[in-house]
Formats: sequence, C-alpha cells, structure tokens
Amino acid sequence: MQIYSLIAAIVLYIVCAALPSRRGGLISGMTLAAWLLHGLGLWFEIAGAGELRFGFAAMLSSALWVSVAAYWVENRNFSLDGLRRLVMPSAALAAALQVAFPGNLVPLEGKSPLFGWHIAVATMAYSTLTLAAFHAVLMALQESRLHARSDKKSFLSGALDQLPALLTMEKLLFRMISFGFTLLSLTVLSGIVFSEQLFGQALKWDHKSVFTLLSWVLFAALLAGRRFRGWRGKTALSFTLAGFATLALAYVGSRFVLEVVLHKGWA
Repeated sequence: MQIYSLIAAIVLYIVCAALPSRRGGLISGMTLAAWLLHGLGLWFEIAGAGELRFGFAAMLSSALWVSVAAYWVENRNFSLDGLRRLVMPSAALAAALQVAFPGNLVPLEGKSPLFGWHIAVATMAYSTLTLAAFHAVLMALQESRLHARSDKKSFLSGALDQLPALLTMEKLLFRMISFGFTLLSLTVLSGIVFSEQLFGQALKWDHKSVFTLLSWVLFAALLAGRRFRGWRGKTALSFTLAGFATLALAYVGSRFVLEVVLHKGWA
C-alpha cells in the first residue's frame, strides 16, 4: 500500500508543478491530496510493529514532505507560486528515492518509548532546517537575478520572478529557522540527557554527535546575531547554509554512505 501511495503522490506532485498559475484552486487541492498520500506512504514505510524502517531517502522524503506542507500553508498568506515549480518536482524526486532506497530496519525491542519520539523530533528538525536551506538558496538566486537585471527568460527565472519580495522571503526564512532550531534543541537535549534510556548506552561523541552540536551552535549564533546585531542578507544566508551542511553530514550524509556505499545497516 505504501508504494502505491508514494507513486500516486509522485504523479500528483508532477502534475501540480506543470499546471498553469491561473488554476490556483485546483493546484491547492491537488497539493493537499499529494501531501496526504505522501504522508501516508511515509507512515506505512517507516512505522512497523516493533520496528522502524529508516534511512537517508526516508529523511529526504520527510524533509520535502514538510516543505510541501509549509508551501501550502504559507501560500495562503503570500504569493509563493514560484516556489511551487521548485518544491513539487523536488518532493516527487524525494518520494521516488524512498521507493528505490527503503532503508534499514531498526528494532525497537529493549528501547525506551522515548526513542520513537526522539527520532520523530530529530526528523522534523532536519526537515524544517532543510526547507530553510532550500529557501536560503532561492533568496540567493533571487538577489543575484535582481542585480543581474537580465531579461532572459527560463524556467528558473520565471519561478524566481514569481516569488515575494526579498524582505518577505527573509521573514519567512527566520520563521522557519526559529522553529527548526527549537526542534533541534529538543533533539540535542534529549540525546544528551536521555542517552542511556534512548540508546542503551552513554552518549557517544562520534561524528553524528559532533556535527549535530556544531550545527546547533551555528544556528544559535545566527539567531543571536539576528537578535542583537541585526544580521541579514549574505551573512544570514551563509550561516543558514553552513548550519544545514553540518546537519546533513550528521544525518543524511552518514546514512547514504552506510546504506548505499558500504551496504551496512543502522549505526
């Protein structure tokens, strides 16, 4: 069932990306339907009786699932039609990767009930900050196009021209970063305080822990700089992308190497 749900979501995402902007009502309805099917596929693919199936593709798929939800909600407040043409194909690709790379089974026997919540919050944190990084890249491209003053039209330039003003985009960016940082803080705190209960062992200072903490520090510095020094523009974009890159190395990067390159299970 989960495979069919994901395939149906992929088809709907592609159709949503191709529809003309004037079909706003249809686009909104199809986006919601695709998102629900994608979420259903994620749930049945990941959650099982006494076990979880997880991997790099599931994390990417979850990240784009959150991205679609954020687009659908924010598009009701701002005109984000240009974002649709970029988010929908990306979500379709992420769902397809999940079908191709289902990940590894993680037994829950002997683990604390908190383990599932820890994984869920960590995934939501990663997903939200992935969306923030995607948003930051769009802002950089948008600013570059404004400075270039080029009249050349392409799929990307047309999408960028339909985005809200940079100040509005920046407001949305920091809203996402603040929410993602809160979730990341909960992930780090639960990992440190409840490591013994969650994983059955004391906290290990491996690459995953180090990169996660480094990412937390970078996002904390960004929010503090924004609050007390008024950081914005290129400084904010640089910190956002640096924080996301370290977080990606901690989660998706390590899982990709283990699953696809080394063909190993959960570690």
